[in-house]
Formats: sequence, structure tokens, C-alpha cells
Amino acid sequence: QVQLVESGGGLVQAGGSLRLSCVASGSIYSIHVMAWYRQAPGKQRDLVAVIEVGGMPNYADVVKGRFTISGDSDENTVYLQMNNLKPEDTAVYYCYTLLQTYRNTVPYEVWGQGTQVTVSS
Repeated sequence: QVQLVESGGGLVQAGGSLRLSCVASGSIYSIHVMAWYRQAPGKQRDLVAVIEVGGMPNYADVVKGRFTISGDSDENTVYLQMNNLKPEDTAVYYCYTLLQTYRNTVPYEVWGQGTQVTVSS
């Protein structure tokens, strides 16, 4: 069974920075996609940034130029560097992956438990 564990959330003032990390653990055969989503209170969960192994990252328009997604395939880790944070970035941030395990070679989705990011004005 694969688990995603996020860290790095917290409280920061507007204009500040945070770096989120997400580590995938378990019997992982191959990771295809890693991404970050976020969900603000009363709103749907939205894609923030996504990176496919061997591909270029993509970002939601509202975070372009401020957020950077990167990955370490050797460590099964994905990061989200968030700069120039705004109060509207406040949300629970969820790590997502599409992967295969040695037991299940059909790609399937795994979600992290979420980490709170709060940006004060």
C-alpha cells in the first residue's frame, strides 16, 4: 500500500514563502504523475500544479510565476515552492500521485491527507 505524507504547511504573512513536500512510500514500481491540489473552505478541490515524469510542469493560472513544482524521482518526492503568497492562497493543500506498484501494475491514484496553508493579510 502506498502512502503520501505532506509537510511544510503553516501560517505565513502575505508576500511570504512556504515550501511543501510530499513523500510517497510503499512498494512503488513507477510514478507517472505527481501534483498538488488545494481546497479552500466551501470550495471545490482545484489543481494547483502538476508534473509528469519526463514532462514539463503545468500550473493553474492563478499561481503561475509564483509557485514552482519539482520532483525527485529517486526519493519519490514532490515539492511545491510557493512565493509571494496571497490571502487567497489559503487552503488545504493535497498531494496527488498516479502510480503503479509491484502488486498492482494498473496505474491508480493516491491522495495525501492534506496540509493547511494560511496566509494572513
